[in-house]
Amino acid sequence: MNNYENAIVIKGVTKRYDGFMLDNISFEVPKGCIMGFIGQNGAGKTTTIRSLLHITDIDSGEISIFGMDHIKDEAEVKKRIAVVFDELPFHDVFTAKDMAKIFEGMYPEWDNSVYINYIERFGLPMKKKIGKFSKGMKMKLQIACALSHNAELLVMDEATTGLDPVVRDEMLHIFMEYLQNGERSILMSSHITSDLEKIADMVTFIDRGKILLTGFKDEMLENHGILKCDKEYLKNIDSEDIVSIRTNNFGAEVMVHDRENASYKYRDCTIDPASLDDIMLYYVHRDAKEWS
Repeated sequence: MNNYENAIVIKGVTKRYDGFMLDNISFEVPKGCIMGFIGQNGAGKTTTIRSLLHITDIDSGEISIFGMDHIKDEAEVKKRIAVVFDELPFHDVFTAKDMAKIFEGMYPEWDNSVYINYIERFGLPMKKKIGKFSKGMKMKLQIACALSHNAELLVMDEATTGLDPVVRDEMLHIFMEYLQNGERSILMSSHITSDLEKIADMVTFIDRGKILLTGFKDEMLENHGILKCDKEYLKNIDSEDIVSIRTNNFGAEVMVHDRENASYKYRDCTIDPASLDDIMLYYVHRDAKEWS
């Protein structure tokens, strides 16, 4: 058993670019958990992941993985993590067979029988050049490579984008299997919130370089709700109960962040459950207060 409690701790991380900034972000991924990392394109998901992997240097803050420093202990950390990007980082001239040889040299824990098992399960050819693979096949190959060296942490950046729903569903099952032993963790960035709604234990929501929400997915879904009322009624709703208000020709839909409290205070209104997509949408519009 390893004695760290969190697979990842990101604390006060700031990174400035021209026109964009990761703004003092902090969140944790507990061991044994799937953390969904959500936000619209350009919100800062990839910058965070690149910082975590030390592809990008941060301006300030701390990042630890398995209780180790992400820079000082980089070599040790990288042996124990697997990364899947939305674009295949392997060269087109290689085959699945070549990849096994390359990875075997890189990872002390590489297990060829596990790899071949995934290749067969995914129906991938061993000797065909990767350049001739479809997008779905390339993603499956990346996942086969990622899951074949007993990594304790799987980091995925938009890994299910571009896959059809059947393949995405198959991948989600495989990630759940991968977590079975309780020692492994996943950080999965995606803007396809329905995938994360199925499998994530926790969710961290980033928007314009700031972390807006982080916590257990079920609590987040339980706490938020969409209150429906006519526009006249809006004046009765306390501003501190509101995330933002969506208006249409028929009335208004108000996202509240404390559903239980709101159902007690505004008894003559209906409050519907909110999905992760709803939460993301209403928080993105939080500064506007009213939008349509």
